[in-house]
Amino acid sequence: MKQADQRRFIIKRFVVGPMGVNCYVVADAATQEACLIDPGGDPGIIKNFLKKNGYTLKFIIITHGHGDHIAANGAFEVPIFIHSLDRDFLMDPSKNLSSMFIFHVTSPKASRLLEHGDRIELGGIHMDVIHTPGHTPGSISLGLEGIIFTGDTLFCGGIGRTDFPYGDGGLIIKSIKEKLLVFSDDTVIYPGHGGESTIGEEKRTNPFLS
Repeated sequence: MKQADQRRFIIKRFVVGPMGVNCYVVADAATQEACLIDPGGDPGIIKNFLKKNGYTLKFIIITHGHGDHIAANGAFEVPIFIHSLDRDFLMDPSKNLSSMFIFHVTSPKASRLLEHGDRIELGGIHMDVIHTPGHTPGSISLGLEGIIFTGDTLFCGGIGRTDFPYGDGGLIIKSIKEKLLVFSDDTVIYPGHGGESTIGEEKRTNPFLS
């Protein structure tokens, strides 16, 4: 993954857990304050990275409440942020789907419930919350200076599954077209699984968006 060079922040991706979730460390380069996006597993590797680089972990942001994205929440003992519509997924293995895969996942409760348009401050930088429902009712994306973390809403060449409980195929397409594709073509997307892409590339080549 490309580092966010020449910026006021760093981004580091770890592919974690049995389902290959992208967990992102985002840190303010000036203050060394950091957050995690979707710590779905392997907390030891993430903790070692934070310690080695001198980052102070402030909070966790969850893009949606599925078990593969929240499994390591409890290992970090920091506040957890999630959209209000996915709050119950954290503590309910049937809602977060982990019971379907025989690895019952529960997470500590959320400390902050997010809504569309909220701003999350991290040191001297901030991320804007974009509510992008469809994969789950409370799925969010996060905008950060020419970058969008899209969770399981928009992938490189694909979109999130909507055949699970609480999914909505029409709504996810509406979310992508009305809330993500409106960004400039050179906006980089960092999804919940797989490699990064750009908004322009997905407009041109994503078969689900034609």
